[in-house]
Amino acid sequence: MTTVETRATDRRLELGLGLLSIGRSWGVRPTEVPAEEEAQALLRRALDLGVRSLDTAPAYAGSEAVLGRFLAGLDGPQRSALTVMTKAGEHWDAESATTFVDHGRDALRRSIDRSLTLLHGIDVLQIHKATAELVDSPDVVAAIEHARAAGVTRFGASVATVEAGERAIATGLYSFLQFPLNSADDRMLPLLPTMARAGLRAIVNRPFAMGSLVGSLVGSPAGPAADGDAARAAFAFIGRHLADGIVLTGTGKVAHLEANVASFAAALR
Repeated sequence: MTTVETRATDRRLELGLGLLSIGRSWGVRPTEVPAEEEAQALLRRALDLGVRSLDTAPAYAGSEAVLGRFLAGLDGPQRSALTVMTKAGEHWDAESATTFVDHGRDALRRSIDRSLTLLHGIDVLQIHKATAELVDSPDVVAAIEHARAAGVTRFGASVATVEAGERAIATGLYSFLQFPLNSADDRMLPLLPTMARAGLRAIVNRPFAMGSLVGSLVGSPAGPAADGDAARAAFAFIGRHLADGIVLTGTGKVAHLEANVASFAAALR
């Protein structure tokens, strides 16, 4: 069995599972949201493969609820081995099936309370769509204190610019930064040395540029082999720049997860 397991004291690059796909369709080639049974099978297989970091958000529609039902079925040691990460700041409107952003104090508190209920606890709470102006705004700071009072001990900011990342580091509020990084989008690279000096851990999203770096040869004679090569190259690019952190693979399919775990291990070998 290929494993990507890591302990909290073993600081190195690990593969995590982004759970947008079990909540709503996304990406360059959107796929149907898996049924509950399929989503639960994906989560079980992730644990079997040694994936220990799971990333969700209220903006991912039903993702938190599905993950919460899975977590409720784990025993104590299984749950304590996981890092369950969610966010606050971007929200899901079920009626219009769209997301919206609200970093107001009341909206953040309601979101955090709902996530705590659905997930039965949060290991890392991230401020979603955080800008340089937002990372230490009074409402965000109040929401972090609200979460801390509810037992959340680790916080992160999901950013899209170096400026926002640098400001988040300077606040001293965060121990994680989540951002996109891939060979087609390397604008966050200048942030890495500052993060390393400050001791913040990276959470990399979009390692495949929302799917555009892989799958271009599906249907060709090379088929899955070409996809595997592309995935390994994408993971290797991140590995050349980052020695410690979590790289999120986003999928709702067991076979896709298995292939990405194998590609990640091969790329970092």
